[in-house]
Amino acid sequence: MKGIVCDQVGRLVFRDDLPEPERRAGEAVVRIRRVGICGTDYHAFRGRQPFFSYPRILGHELAGVVESIDDGGASGLTPGDQVGVIPYLHCGECIACRRGKTNCCTSMRVLGVHVDGGMRERIAVPASHLIRTNGLSFDAAAMIEPLAIGAHAVRRSGLSRGETALVIGGGPIGLGVMAFAKYAGATVIAMDVNEERLAFGRDWAKADATLTAGDGAAERLLALTGGDGPTVVLDATGNAASMESAFGYVAHGGTLVFVGLVKDDLAFSDPEFHKRELTLLASRNATRDDFARVVEAVEAGDVDIERFITHRAAFGETIERFDEWLRPESKVVKAVLEL
Repeated sequence: MKGIVCDQVGRLVFRDDLPEPERRAGEAVVRIRRVGICGTDYHAFRGRQPFFSYPRILGHELAGVVESIDDGGASGLTPGDQVGVIPYLHCGECIACRRGKTNCCTSMRVLGVHVDGGMRERIAVPASHLIRTNGLSFDAAAMIEPLAIGAHAVRRSGLSRGETALVIGGGPIGLGVMAFAKYAGATVIAMDVNEERLAFGRDWAKADATLTAGDGAAERLLALTGGDGPTVVLDATGNAASMESAFGYVAHGGTLVFVGLVKDDLAFSDPEFHKRELTLLASRNATRDDFARVVEAVEAGDVDIERFITHRAAFGETIERFDEWLRPESKVVKAVLEL
C-alpha cells in the first residue's frame, strides 16, 4: 500500500510497502480520496507538535469511500458509501466521555498525531467515527473536520442571533469560526495582522467588519460596537500575546473563548476580569453534533467549500508541494491532497 510517512523532523518519505490496514470488530476500511493539510501537520513536520513521536503517518482531515465494514449494521453504513472521518478516538469510559464531551476524552488519541493518520491509500477506523457524506463532494467531506472546530467553538460560546462576535485570527480555523458565527446569526468582526486574510474573511466568511490587530485596536473595536464591545470574543491565533490582549476586548458580562492552543502560560488582570464578570472558556476539537452542523451548513449552501480550498496537489506531488505550502508567499488558506 502506498503512503507518506513523516519519519523525522523536516522529512516526508514516500512508501509503497506499507501494510494493509487490519479491520477489527466495529471498524471499517476506508479508501482515502482526500486529505486536508492543517497546522497540526505543519507543526509535526517542523518538530513543534506536542505529544508527537516519529515516524508517523500524518493526516486527519479525511474523506473517502467505505470498502468494507464490520459493525453489525449499527452505523447504517455499507460498502460504497462516501464518508468523512471523525479523527478523535475517544475511550467512551472516562468522566468526559460519560458526560458526552468526547472531544476532551482523558485518553484522547487523534489520527495523524498520536496514531497513524490517513496520508495513505486505506485506513481502518471505528465505524462510529464515520459520517455519511453521499450528497457532498470529496473536497467538502474532507473539510468537515476543520470547519467543525469552528462550529464547536461557536456552540460552546453560547453565541445567539443578534449578538456581536469578534473573531481574532484569520487562518483556516478562525475562518471557520467566522463562518459559523455568521451561521448562528451574529454580527461578526474579524481581526488579524494580515490584510489579505482579513479580505478573505470579508469575502468568504461574510464578516461584517474587519480590524487590523495592533495599537489602537481596542478603541477602534469600541467605536465599531457603539462603545459596548463584542459580547463574545473567540481567539483562534494560538498566540500568547493575542490571547492575553483578548481579555480587554470583551464586553462587560461577555464571554471569551480560546480556540487556539499555545504551549505557554497566560496572564491577565484579575480586577478587570472580575469587574466585567467575564466567562472564560476553552474549546477543544469537536463532537459528532458539530460535524452534523457543518454538513447541514454545507448542504444548505451557507459555507462555500470550493473557495475555502485554495491549493491542491496529486498524492504523488505531496512531498514537493508540502515544502512549498510552508512558505508565507504561497498564501495557502487550505490545501488538500487528492488520491
